[in-house]
Amino acid sequence: MKKELKVVPIKNGTVIDHIAAGQALNVLKILGIHARTDAALSVVMNVRSKQMERKDIVKVEDRELKPDEVDKIALIAPQATINIIRDSEVVAKHKVFLPESIEGIIRCANPNCISNAEREPVISRFITVSENPIRFRCFYCERMIEDVSRYL
Repeated sequence: MKKELKVVPIKNGTVIDHIAAGQALNVLKILGIHARTDAALSVVMNVRSKQMERKDIVKVEDRELKPDEVDKIALIAPQATINIIRDSEVVAKHKVFLPESIEGIIRCANPNCISNAEREPVISRFITVSENPIRFRCFYCERMIEDVSRYL
């Protein structure tokens, strides 16, 4: 008899699908979900996908993502699909979009940038320069960032 591990469907919450393989933990970080969370989570990493070859999936029970949270996910997973689940049914499906600017999520790569100064009450801010490849420009020092996951 063949044994198969299956992820249990959720009754209410959010499923984030089509995350690039290996990026699920960064998605959790962007959403502010840490190891000590009370939320019931399912994180599936490096599974086969017809569209992407390999992908990650994150399921968060009893939490529907807000529009600003959905846009943050685009920083790490620009092809992600957000599925809102209610009573075990998909009631809404959303694609993610890169916002024109982002604040307080990533830090500048320039150690001399004012947004990195501990004594300055400045929140990091970046302008989206391109979507493919994903590139951002620091609002303060104009340093370009391409690999966002390194600066979370």
